[in-house]
Amino acid sequence: MTSVDLQCITLSNGYKMPSLGLGTWTMWKGEEGHVQKAVETAIDVGYRHLDCAYCYQNENEVGAAIATKIKDGTVKRQDIFVTTKLWCTFLAAKNVKNGLQTSLQNLGLEYVDLYLIHWPMSYQAGSELFPKSEEGELLLTNDSFIDSWRVMEECVDAGLVKSIGVSNFNVDQIKRVCDACRIKPASLQVEVNPLMTNKPLIDFCHSQNIAVTAYAPFGSPSRFWKKDDEPCLLEQQTLKAVAQNKKKSTAQVVLRYLLQRKLAVVPKSTTPTRIQENFQVFDFALSPDEMESIDKMNINLRVYKEDVACDHPEYPFKDELQQSQ
Repeated sequence: MTSVDLQCITLSNGYKMPSLGLGTWTMWKGEEGHVQKAVETAIDVGYRHLDCAYCYQNENEVGAAIATKIKDGTVKRQDIFVTTKLWCTFLAAKNVKNGLQTSLQNLGLEYVDLYLIHWPMSYQAGSELFPKSEEGELLLTNDSFIDSWRVMEECVDAGLVKSIGVSNFNVDQIKRVCDACRIKPASLQVEVNPLMTNKPLIDFCHSQNIAVTAYAPFGSPSRFWKKDDEPCLLEQQTLKAVAQNKKKSTAQVVLRYLLQRKLAVVPKSTTPTRIQENFQVFDFALSPDEMESIDKMNINLRVYKEDVACDHPEYPFKDELQQSQ
């Protein structure tokens, strides 16, 4: 059974996952070595959970940072919980092991602690992350994530991964995996923040002893596709009032809020001061009233829709998309 404290989540299979990790998405846009330096800083600060993915295109720098900090004696391999993800172009069952082996080679590791199916949709296999036709349309395929899951179970048996899970799946899709699986999903990673509380999905996962990790905890305020009428999470008055009361930043209040909801959370940053600040969330607590006031901020604002693949039969947010049209 999954158990939770504020610094560590014990997964249903007994492995422990640090509740606060460093997210690495978008870092690949920086100069070469930028990601490595950020991860090294995070490990020095005390982070022991690193959230990666093949499609972030920076696993090599994450791996180099881990190797550096192991070599200088800061950590041992077993001290670091590494999550990475199976990209949509590897989702066909015949390609799953190749996808994992590619990530392991990039990271320079013999195993990862948690391997997730990144999205339930499958794309045409190949070197392009988003393969397109000559007309510019995304090349979708109809590969079954249930078949993929069975190969991931084999990867657990082979010692290449310790735990397996899913990301960006809806309740129905998670149920289908659970009904068909031999090894139950240990974790779901999904977008969660005060403007997108995702309560029904999280409640379902917790009822099934599936741990939940929140990505985009700050609502990705610098996203280039942000609409003018969409609120900036960290500027909301509710958070500012709590932050002033606690003598903390609004970002720290958000992280604490998510931790107190029994979630793991993986904020991303390459700025050393912010990496440090995001880790300083275990020395204060939010009251029930403060938690409730933040809960009420929810407007179901999903930032990461991946709607480029909305025509795929397994696109997970079809109901939301139809409601918005």
